[in-house]
Amino acid sequence: MARFTLPRDIYHGENSLEALKTFKGKKAIVCVGGGSMKRFGFLDKAISYLEEAGMEVDLIEGIEPDPSVETVMKGAAKMLEFEPDWIVAMGGGSPIDAAKAMWIKYEYPDCTFEDMCKVFGIPELRKKAQFCAISSTSGTATEVTAFSIITDYSKGIKYPIADFEITPDVAIVDPALAQTMPKKLVAHTGMDAITHAVEAYVSTANCDYTDPLAIHAIEMIQNDLVASYNGDTDARSRMHNAQCLAGMAFSNALLGIVHSMAHKTGAAFADFGAHIIHGAANAMYLPKVIAFNAKDETAKARYGVIADYMGLGGANDDEKVELLIAYLRKMNDDLNIPHGIGTYGADSYPCEQGFVPEEVFLERLPEIAANAILDACTGSNPRIPSQEEMEKLLKCCYYDTEVDF
Repeated sequence: MARFTLPRDIYHGENSLEALKTFKGKKAIVCVGGGSMKRFGFLDKAISYLEEAGMEVDLIEGIEPDPSVETVMKGAAKMLEFEPDWIVAMGGGSPIDAAKAMWIKYEYPDCTFEDMCKVFGIPELRKKAQFCAISSTSGTATEVTAFSIITDYSKGIKYPIADFEITPDVAIVDPALAQTMPKKLVAHTGMDAITHAVEAYVSTANCDYTDPLAIHAIEMIQNDLVASYNGDTDARSRMHNAQCLAGMAFSNALLGIVHSMAHKTGAAFADFGAHIIHGAANAMYLPKVIAFNAKDETAKARYGVIADYMGLGGANDDEKVELLIAYLRKMNDDLNIPHGIGTYGADSYPCEQGFVPEEVFLERLPEIAANAILDACTGSNPRIPSQEEMEKLLKCCYYDTEVDF
């Protein structure tokens, strides 16, 4: 038996933020990030709509990118004090992911972070509060997913929390919020979205319910991502829908080792002054993982289907896989994303020598590979790598060399 779970309501299109006026409750707490939602007036609008619905409103502000375990615990403590019956998270993936984890701790104060990380092991929520997610970026799709990514900085590891319990009750996908994204964020979140769709389509958990969502998302992203990056506002609005469709697909079909590797490399070199931004990591690793997975005949055939829908040509699946990889690498070029960790600058742009020294990468490689294999996303990858294969794959991602194993 399989399961397909989405938010009860998804409000989308122009002025969909106004759906907050219809919420029923006494108290709402709004979780936001670094200030863009306040700067562009969306936070004030959200508060006004919730107050119009008759609710008392409090805030948890300043949730950082790649939110920490400590941020989650502090936010949950504030929720326990305020006792909201609605948790409203707005912004990019970080504040929404953090709020999901806070929600678990709010409902179950004795729950530890280790408990949260037990895959599909979270007890029943909604005893105290319902959850609304409002996305401002076009990539993570956490507004419709059963996932949250939290970083344990003491270990330098990003941990995925995975459980249908944390799928939001309401998602608001208002294109006006996406228009505020800076260009670099458009690139990274867009490549995150296409990675979600591609991994969902070839995942071992794919099904008839997830395949159409994944394929249509890929078609939309192919048509609109580069245009959105280059300032086309209509394409930016369509990308906001496309990433949400990709999220619906992967929340139910799960992901693969592109995400496992991104999770375990993202904060692994933070002591050298930067993170490997999640969407950029996915963009760099996706072509390598496609080459690795395509050694599996079923996966190769499904990559061929993706190439067909994208109109890439190719006389057979081998040619189609090569054309798909080449297309994705060209997208990285168009979006100013490097092809490997070795040329990934601290600002995320391509450079001659990246911020991660070769000797440091090689020293940490065995542990990173082992952690990636243990990541929650690895189990649904079409080809499960050994320790040796994962190390070789990560080396290909560092040096930007061909995957031939």
